[in-house]
Amino acid sequence: MLIEFNVKNFRSFLDNQTLSMVAGSTKDLQSENTFSPDENNIPRLLKSAVVYGANGSGKSNLIKALAFMQDLVLSSSKESQEGEAIKRKPFLLHSEGPTQESEFEVVFVQDGIRYQYGFSATGTRVTHEWLLAYLGNRAQRWFERSYNPVKKTEEWYFGPKFAGPKKTWQESTRSNALFLSTAVQLNSEQLQPVYRWFHRLVVIGHGERIERIFTNELCENEEKCQDVFKFLKEAGIDVDGITIKERKLDNLKFPSDMHDDLKAILEKDLQGKSFKEAFFKHQFNNSDEFALFPLTEESDGTQKLFAYAAPWLDVLHNGRVLIVDELDNSFHPHLVRYLLRLIHDQDSNKANGQLIFSTHDTSILDSKILRRDQIWFMEKDSDQATQLYPLTDFHPRKKEALEKGYLQGRFGALPYIGEVKF
Repeated sequence: MLIEFNVKNFRSFLDNQTLSMVAGSTKDLQSENTFSPDENNIPRLLKSAVVYGANGSGKSNLIKALAFMQDLVLSSSKESQEGEAIKRKPFLLHSEGPTQESEFEVVFVQDGIRYQYGFSATGTRVTHEWLLAYLGNRAQRWFERSYNPVKKTEEWYFGPKFAGPKKTWQESTRSNALFLSTAVQLNSEQLQPVYRWFHRLVVIGHGERIERIFTNELCENEEKCQDVFKFLKEAGIDVDGITIKERKLDNLKFPSDMHDDLKAILEKDLQGKSFKEAFFKHQFNNSDEFALFPLTEESDGTQKLFAYAAPWLDVLHNGRVLIVDELDNSFHPHLVRYLLRLIHDQDSNKANGQLIFSTHDTSILDSKILRRDQIWFMEKDSDQATQLYPLTDFHPRKKEALEKGYLQGRFGALPYIGEVKF
């Protein structure tokens, strides 16, 4: 369960920006769109949040910030060597941006415990890293590391409640790696829940190729494939069945301008290998026979929905956090509402999975499927830095037409389109 995410000095973000999933006090759609964790001292949380903004305002950068943090946690201890650069992208439109740290922090719940974990990094090293665990009414600082640029040394603190061979883990942590990642790789059981939460974060950008592979794998199981089939049918997709076939890579075709040496290498590596491809069954109008169409011949929206099926069902069944960039891309507005209803429905989302997404579909603002505290906006300030802010900052009236207000500029986050003469 995500409570809050903070990012600073990353891509279009200069100052610290906060996305909060804490529900407000309003009773609107409380039982559908919010949930109260079973754990004590954890506020009621939102099941979803949507971000609006002009093209280039930074919506995709919010998703990239979460993806960057996830990637560094999951891979920094095992997929880099001492001295390798940390591939962060600081804010470049300020003289101090490239030299200052980028900072990331999440507050979340895993296995009944609230954690607050974050780190700061430059392009060469981790400069600060911390973890607090909230057990009972008090926060416990489990560990903290800080780089002292004057002494060129790292300063460490380990709390009395943090167990394990801390000295060994400390000495094994490279300057460009996270202590959390290193300690987990060296079998810290106490940090496993924190690391596992990042594994449970599902980030989907503009490309759905990887997610499509996951759905293909899911459909190899007959029972789970029926779940995918039901997911598509209820979304209004005209399909009578799904089957997965293994196809060999024969008679490979390459671009005409590809170098012959590269063609030879690819032919040697790929010739005769196979891949799994989804086919949709469509029944003939005048018989009980079926025609099989490869997924690639279906519409862009159908292909995208098929790709989303596995992660979406995973979120519903296992309570993960799903981050989607431009959810409305290739989707009809009614389909977006269908996906939101699955997240908000208490029966389909018993595990309290959460969805954060960006969109340009303004029609859902007045669709009565979102609370006011689920709506966020992004826009660039005079320094071309992204500002993230909630609709609730404007205190809209109870029956105010939000879509009209947004499109008229009441909440900002609109593109500035000048008059162009040709």
